[in-house]
Amino acid sequence: MAKKQFKAESKRLLEMMINSIYTQREIFLRELVSNASDAIDKIYYRALTDDNLVFNKDDYFIKIAVDKAARTLTISDTGIGMTKDDLENNLGIIANSGSFAFKNETELKDGHNIIGQFGVGFYSAFMVADVVTVISRALGSEEAYKWQSKGADGYTIEACDKDSVGTDIILQIKDNTEDDQYDEYLEEYRLKSIIKKYSDFIRYPIKMDVTSSRAKEDAEGEYEEYTEEQTVNSMVPIWRKNKSELTDEDYENFYMEKRYGFDKPVSHIHIKADGAVVYNAILYIPENTPFDYYTKEYEKGLELYSNGVLIMDKCADLLPDYFSFVKGMVDSEDLSLNISRELLQHDRQLKAIAKNIQSKIKSQLQSLLKDDREKYEKFYASFGRQLKFGVYNDYGMNKEVLQDLLLFTSSKEKKLVSLDEYVSHMPEDQKYIYYAAGESVERLEKLPQTELVADKGYEILYLTDDIDEFAIKVILNYKDKEFKSVSSGDLGIEADSAEEKADTEENQELFTAMKDLLGDKVKEVKASKRLKSHPVCLSTEGELTIEMEKVLNAMPSAGGQAVKADKVLEINVNHDVFQSLKNAHETDKEKLSLYTSLLYNQALLIEGLPVGDPVEFTNDICKVMV
Repeated sequence: MAKKQFKAESKRLLEMMINSIYTQREIFLRELVSNASDAIDKIYYRALTDDNLVFNKDDYFIKIAVDKAARTLTISDTGIGMTKDDLENNLGIIANSGSFAFKNETELKDGHNIIGQFGVGFYSAFMVADVVTVISRALGSEEAYKWQSKGADGYTIEACDKDSVGTDIILQIKDNTEDDQYDEYLEEYRLKSIIKKYSDFIRYPIKMDVTSSRAKEDAEGEYEEYTEEQTVNSMVPIWRKNKSELTDEDYENFYMEKRYGFDKPVSHIHIKADGAVVYNAILYIPENTPFDYYTKEYEKGLELYSNGVLIMDKCADLLPDYFSFVKGMVDSEDLSLNISRELLQHDRQLKAIAKNIQSKIKSQLQSLLKDDREKYEKFYASFGRQLKFGVYNDYGMNKEVLQDLLLFTSSKEKKLVSLDEYVSHMPEDQKYIYYAAGESVERLEKLPQTELVADKGYEILYLTDDIDEFAIKVILNYKDKEFKSVSSGDLGIEADSAEEKADTEENQELFTAMKDLLGDKVKEVKASKRLKSHPVCLSTEGELTIEMEKVLNAMPSAGGQAVKADKVLEINVNHDVFQSLKNAHETDKEKLSLYTSLLYNQALLIEGLPVGDPVEFTNDICKVMV
């Protein structure tokens, strides 16, 4: 029998197929199973127009069979089969897709779609096989043919016997090498896992002879092995079912089966989109963070299917970073895949799906926030930080999407409130949204800078996450209300500002002397009207606050260059300590230096900042005590 040669172009393409197009060898089984499914679909479509052909779905299936002794793996289908010409044209010419031609010539209905597009997937078999044999008998033909190839050297076609319509693809699995273990493709458990991963939702049964064990009746504690044919795929994906057919338990079971997480999802979103881009999706909002979520190792992304066949484990382009916690899958017929079907062409379909998904996620989170506050706060405890990073990243480009989802602890409510809820509580005379940033609510409640704002009856948002203030600075204002730190040099309470200015002018000589003693540690020393019971505090001028200074200096990227906020030392002129300062300024310059140092270090400690010289500080305390 004469061997036929692949065309020169096909020969080069085949060599590429074997060596470079596919990144994972296991893909070969996905490709061959998808081709088998297409072959059965073609009979289905033929039955739509041929009254003599009755399509009974129970008669159609895909069979996987292993012969370890012969090192063969066989993929059989009961599909439409191929004639000699089909074998010549579809397998003898690489990248000539019979399925693609059928798809263009046939009006597809009833939710069915042909998977194959490029005519190259079949050749992925050569990644694991030395010899590939195809035995096929076409529908309506009494003759069968065998196509066989050892790869780029060419192929043969000859007549053969086959009892039934359909195709058998027999792979002669390669021998193991020092670097590669091909035996895995003869192992039942490995083949099942590949099918479950990529082809679980092929619409026809994928059958395998599965080895099981049972107790012997005549021997207690002993078992015997037996083989039974099992269907190893689920066939009907949950996302193609009507929402009315599904319960919360069904969605939770799918979440567990797909190993999206070990928690119970807070909420799920089932999308059936029939607009410009047709796709189905099931998305989950988890309750708990994965152990590696806030690390560089974490990979975001949704499972991506095309016609029920898994294309990508994690398609990162479907999720913005700020919603990277979302788990789930998307299935679409409209995706433009590349030749290996492992990667996507970045086109308008993908962007349209991603935009729609983003909108659905935000809408679901807003619904949770409004209708199930307890669930939302559980979610927020795990992923609120990510939302705040999303506000801060990209120069605030996404703040409009995310700002309504943020929560902060309220000084009045003693619980988490949204920005919208805060603004709705504001008195008419309140100009700003006031906030205090620090390590904990307990510490912020004692912060001297909060006294004046609290006395005015204004609510304060407590920002306790290191990203909080950076996010607030990016938002700038919310519903025409500017954000204002309680440590800001100007709180916007005009009457008190005028009085403060008068007190500063009256005691300018004392404050100048204190500023000279402190040097560049502070930008200014002045009288404070924000203080009621405390003698001293620090405020800041400019955009950089003390809390932001702490966060930035704690980052490795600071590179040893300390960041400094412009600090102002504010003195409570109505506190007993102030009289001692005045007396020291008039009579004892050394004592003034001691008091100034103590008050400055006290203000640092209140802010959670380290004192410059702890030994000097403790010695100063001892001097006062003596």
